[in-house]
Amino acid sequence: MTAKNETIDEPRAREYETIYILRSSVEPDEADRVANRMREIIAQLGGRLLRIDNWGRRKLAYSIRKATRGVFVYVRYVGLNNLVAELERNLRLIDDVIRFQTVLIKERVRVEDYEVDPADTEFHRLEQAAEEEDGELELAQRLGLVERPRSEPSERERLDDLEGEDIEETTGMSDEAEA
Repeated sequence: MTAKNETIDEPRAREYETIYILRSSVEPDEADRVANRMREIIAQLGGRLLRIDNWGRRKLAYSIRKATRGVFVYVRYVGLNNLVAELERNLRLIDDVIRFQTVLIKERVRVEDYEVDPADTEFHRLEQAAEEEDGELELAQRLGLVERPRSEPSERERLDDLEGEDIEETTGMSDEAEA
């Protein structure tokens, strides 16, 4: 074989990026577990993790599985074709993942050519969701069957209350006079 044939037979990797969306109410430990699972799969199949970013909780463009918010995670890596299939298979099996998409960035690259900054491959821990942000509105709340907790009365409500008090004072009627 010549050197030319060896380069043709040599398997070439590809550069990919995957974005997956977790449920908004996911626990930080569970988000860490999913990110670590992605790292393990990439390492097992001979790929190289280039970057992993936690984009945080964001509003979805449309509801997915009755969710309007989600936690977005961006993963960039280099590997062979079987790596993408295995990553996507695992993402399908995790209940907290509501959507994912993988895109091919570059074809025919060498894994050894990539240098990785350790700071880029560190997953920033997800913060605990605030109470009002955490849960989606229950069906009864969305339909208006259950009252939501009120904060301060609006300016219009305060004006309505004041007008009612003024009317009682100007009529001069009291409970004793009516009897």
